[in-house]
Amino acid sequence: MNSSTGKYQVLARKYRPTRFSEVIGQDALVRVIENSFQSGRIAQAFILTGVRGVGKTTTARLLAKGMNCIGKDGQGTVTTEPCNECIHCIAIANGNHMDVLEMDAASRTGVNDIRELLDTVQYQPNTARYKVYIIDEVHMLSRSAFNALLKTLEEPPEHVVFIFATTEIRMVPVTILSRCQRFDLRRIEPHVLIKHLQSIAEQEGARVDEDAMKLLVRAAEGSVRDGISLLDQAISFSEGHITAEVARNMLGLVDKGRILDLAEVIFRGDAAGALEELKAQYNDGAAPQTILMDLSETIHFLSVVKINAKTLDDPTLSPEEKSRGLELSSKLSFPVLHRAWQMVLKILQELSCSPDHMMAAEMAMIRLTHVAELPTPHEMVKRFSTKMGDQTAKEAGNPPEEKIPVEKVPAERRESPPSDKSKDEENIQKSAAEPKTDLREPPETNYIQANDQEQQISNENPKQKGFKDNKLVASVFEAFPEAKLVK
Repeated sequence: MNSSTGKYQVLARKYRPTRFSEVIGQDALVRVIENSFQSGRIAQAFILTGVRGVGKTTTARLLAKGMNCIGKDGQGTVTTEPCNECIHCIAIANGNHMDVLEMDAASRTGVNDIRELLDTVQYQPNTARYKVYIIDEVHMLSRSAFNALLKTLEEPPEHVVFIFATTEIRMVPVTILSRCQRFDLRRIEPHVLIKHLQSIAEQEGARVDEDAMKLLVRAAEGSVRDGISLLDQAISFSEGHITAEVARNMLGLVDKGRILDLAEVIFRGDAAGALEELKAQYNDGAAPQTILMDLSETIHFLSVVKINAKTLDDPTLSPEEKSRGLELSSKLSFPVLHRAWQMVLKILQELSCSPDHMMAAEMAMIRLTHVAELPTPHEMVKRFSTKMGDQTAKEAGNPPEEKIPVEKVPAERRESPPSDKSKDEENIQKSAAEPKTDLREPPETNYIQANDQEQQISNENPKQKGFKDNKLVASVFEAFPEAKLVK
């Protein structure tokens, strides 16, 4: 409970880090800031980027605290471990410090908003060491607002520090990025987030089963805020003891073991069994779209496990998922998994425009089980090629060609064929033995014979005049005297 207001404070705010040593999963960021604070190399502008809930706004406030903290005795300097007890730390934590200005760029996107902010830049801080401007969701600013910020951001006064936070770093102009020190906040690793949530649960007096914690962390997708919010919701939902069944019902998830059962039935080609399992999961409260999405995740999981078994080291996977996933992936081929993946994606698209989602899901089960018995395109081509080869050999009256291993071929047949050089020498010798013909003066009989043939063709078909010099045409009409020319 918050003693000042008497209202409940959500866990995501209650357990927000108050110093850099409490920040989890961002070791590179913490190390750079610690070194820069110790050496006095504080940048004039920072930009923090990452997915939701990884600590962008929290880090910005910690930076403002660290730069303005004066310690319990009022003699402190810049530090990464603010005391959280001096007037500056308390005012920044409450969001009412006069020299730390926070602005939401999602609601104030125009150039006039930036001009109002920049009008105060030239004034010295009232009580703090630095005047800090925190602009959240900075990518929402307009182009004119960015342009108005450029000059001041390039050469700000010594007492001014800008801190930007954004989830869409690609929408920020390069001219802004080049003037800032950039930090990319990573997603929190599952084992780190599990440990952090378990610590919060113990402080809150809640008991969370291991499988339930894995479900919460998987649903958080690397976001600390999402994980703490889900834990807060689960504590209220379960009244203190969070089991896997409670977490699954709260999240609206389907048991992964039952999804693996459905996948086994589908790849076995059992349409009746697939429809029965789909109906059972639907009666237990699972939406058809959720079932198909979980099925697509399972197909992806089996494909990845088939490539790299180290994927099973994920701490969010249960022992049953690891053993059954490894067993099922070893029985299926990549073409079968790839075909099922493409079909499920297509089915999910069709589901959005179907009047009855359950009906569409049932038709999807029938289609998936039907193609499970069909050969892959590679197998079909291979069978067709083998069949055509055997049929050709049968029509020719020859048995199918049998490939004989090299080691079974007699030694005299394994000799290399004669080289091209020996063939050329043999042809030269043959041509030298044949009588030579004088090509410079053809025999006179050749002309006489040719003239007789041309005269004969002209007499038989007068339309062939004009082609007497074309010996090819003459030879054609000699072979086919009934042929006629067509103009």
